[in-house]
Amino acid sequence: MDPKRELLDVLYTNARRSTEDLARQTGLAEDEVEAAISDLEDEKTIRGYQAIVDWEELDEDHARAAVELNVTLDRETGYSDVSGRLAKFPEVSSLHLVSGNYDFLMIVEASSVRKVSRFVSEKVAPVPEVTQTVTHFVMETYKEGGIEMREDGDDDRLSVSP
Repeated sequence: MDPKRELLDVLYTNARRSTEDLARQTGLAEDEVEAAISDLEDEKTIRGYQAIVDWEELDEDHARAAVELNVTLDRETGYSDVSGRLAKFPEVSSLHLVSGNYDFLMIVEASSVRKVSRFVSEKVAPVPEVTQTVTHFVMETYKEGGIEMREDGDDDRLSVSP
């Protein structure tokens, strides 16, 4: 396997590993690890590092929604034009062009359901190319960024007797 790819796989599972740990896990020397990470950052392959936050553990409100967007394009406007405008909003945590029944999948985060709703209705829906939005509020997060969020192992489904 390509050493940079192997390094990326290890960093993806835990970006807080020390250079020493990364070297041990990839078989590279520590200076090779540091150089590879620097190259990956310079090449924009690694674009940042983020904590995976369990918002349920905080005593603050937080709302997240998956928003499906349909757009209509013309000769002068492409998907990259529309995505460029939408991605600039700080409420948009991720934006994807997707296949299927809608064009974009946008993840929106704010301090309340009301703020997410207002953002979609007042900022996203008025974008001229946007023809339809469907908002799905996240009720519970079970896995985020490859990390399971509920570690208690309890199965809260009801048992059914035959």
